[in-house]
Amino acid sequence: MSDYFGKETPKLGFGLMRLPQKGLRTDIEQVKKMVDMFMESGFTYFDTAFVYGTSEEDIKKALVERYPRDSYTLATKLNAFMMCHNEKSAKEQFYKSLKRTGAEYFDYYLLHALMQNNYTKYDKYNLWDFIKERKNEGLIKHIGFSFHAGPKLLDSLLSEHPEVDFVQLQINYADWSDPSVCSRANYEVARKHGKSIVIMEPVKGGKLANPPKEVKKLFGDYAPDMSPASWAIRFAASLDGIITVLSGMSDIAQMKDNLSYMKNFRPLNEEEQSIIRKAQKILGNSSEIPCTACHYCTDGCPRQIPIPDIFSAANLQLGNGQSAAAREKYNSIPIGHRADDCIDCKQCERSCPQHLKITDYLKQCAEMLDK
Repeated sequence: MSDYFGKETPKLGFGLMRLPQKGLRTDIEQVKKMVDMFMESGFTYFDTAFVYGTSEEDIKKALVERYPRDSYTLATKLNAFMMCHNEKSAKEQFYKSLKRTGAEYFDYYLLHALMQNNYTKYDKYNLWDFIKERKNEGLIKHIGFSFHAGPKLLDSLLSEHPEVDFVQLQINYADWSDPSVCSRANYEVARKHGKSIVIMEPVKGGKLANPPKEVKKLFGDYAPDMSPASWAIRFAASLDGIITVLSGMSDIAQMKDNLSYMKNFRPLNEEEQSIIRKAQKILGNSSEIPCTACHYCTDGCPRQIPIPDIFSAANLQLGNGQSAAAREKYNSIPIGHRADDCIDCKQCERSCPQHLKITDYLKQCAEMLDK
């Protein structure tokens, strides 16, 4: 089975979904420093998407205009169910991404966030053939797709499209056996088809960087100097067939932490794997809302409810019993845009890659915090 197209590579990727902000704009100067640190440590993989705010323009300023084109690898994505209304507007995303990034070509190009309720649009808009044609033109080196559904659909897609070079999957130790995310089952399907894998959400949207105190103690007792995030990323990077593990780093401190253990990557040993299994059991009893703060749910919300912010506030109480901190964070959300303002239209649930029952969780949050 060929991994990473026949060559070895450092296994840390810079996810550009959560770049540092300065006011209402991206802190470009901090991003430049982070890019320099990343490149100087021997890492080259940068991941963005057409729908990730201004990240394509940001990486042009921080990377593309400052480094030779052959010194880095750039991935972006085409989304057929957000910010497009027909085949023409979907295909235009590719050319707009080329212009935004100034990258000349993409090393990795993905059809974005395929799941049960949207994958047929990629067929309807003829996007599989479209990206193959761009690859034949030399505008794409490797084609793939990111995926948020179960193994049955993944197996079907890989059987129908053997031409894809890789697949991007949500894999982390918390979701490894989760029946809704299906990390392990999807990983095994991809490997069965001989596909290399890009891992997204290894830290579960930051959740595993700050896990419940029982998990922190478990990790700290074994390795006091290693961050909780390092356990999550090393778990993902220890799997076979991995191109890279994406980390959505939001500041220099997170970059430093990731580089500290990934520059000279060491797979988890048997004792560390055993500790991960204990952490999984602890997390299996967690009452936290498993939101990764991707914000797909907020686009199109008729009440402009900041759903991930509400869930983040609730989890302070649900996960660690910090009721005062939860109430303080929740009260910072403007009146009229809180949990009890939900009109139950379920637009958010149709967009959620995690398939969360968002409206039910909002009712729970309202009961807990709107007092």
